[in-house]
Amino acid sequence: MKLVRVGNKGQERPAVVDSQGVVRCIASFTADINGDFLAGASLNALKKTDLSTLPVIDNVQRYAEPVKGVGKFICVGLNYADHAAESGKEVPPEPVLFTKATSSITGPNDNVVIPRNSTKTDWEVELAFVIGKHAKYVSEADAMTYVAGFTIVNDLSEREFQLEKAGQWCKGKGCDTFGPFGPYLVTPDELGDFNNLDMWLDVNGERMQTGNSRTMVYKIPFLVHYISQFMSLQPGDIISTGTPPGVGMGFRPPRYLKAGDVMHLGIQGLGEQTQQVVADS
Repeated sequence: MKLVRVGNKGQERPAVVDSQGVVRCIASFTADINGDFLAGASLNALKKTDLSTLPVIDNVQRYAEPVKGVGKFICVGLNYADHAAESGKEVPPEPVLFTKATSSITGPNDNVVIPRNSTKTDWEVELAFVIGKHAKYVSEADAMTYVAGFTIVNDLSEREFQLEKAGQWCKGKGCDTFGPFGPYLVTPDELGDFNNLDMWLDVNGERMQTGNSRTMVYKIPFLVHYISQFMSLQPGDIISTGTPPGVGMGFRPPRYLKAGDVMHLGIQGLGEQTQQVVADS
């Protein structure tokens, strides 16, 4: 099942995309796609429904982030060995965790705003997953029962803010619009093998990143287990799992985003995103 939220900002409606690519309203099941819906009985009821009986939403103008009211936005750093190498770092002996501000979340095709005084805004295509029920001290064997679905995140990063200023990475990771997310939340039964998904990112039509989730160092079941040892996870929380090589920082000389650039990115089975880069006004 591909869950989506569609509509202009502030007017989003919950929906599902059927096997023919038709967007159908699920307002009879939930007022919105959020943690309560993902953890509740309504999602199970929807999975048993003949989607062709649901009303069609025509002329979709905008896909929003597929989950509303995200509580935590957790990311895993340096989780691809080849990306760690291009960053000049060793693969960490255990997962590196950081958070993005939830105010960075935006729709998958909304504009990305370069922050004021930024000269090093960078791109990162990432496979992400969303938690579907309360998780604390989860075993690796049971971890996938806590995953509601998978999605795409562009983990945008301002490298000067992130790496050259004192303090933690969050300064360069949590800027407004730095968390495009979606278009779909794809349930595990539909996606299949999440350990073998091709992913890519282009800037102005030029291929920058090419990767596959099979080269991820710390796999998703382990990440659910590991993170839940330090904090509880709630339905609707996002965990983004790291990026393959090809980020702007890794080029010699580095290449960063500027106003007018267009990013186009995708992950096998999870759809695509397109973002126009604009200056802060």
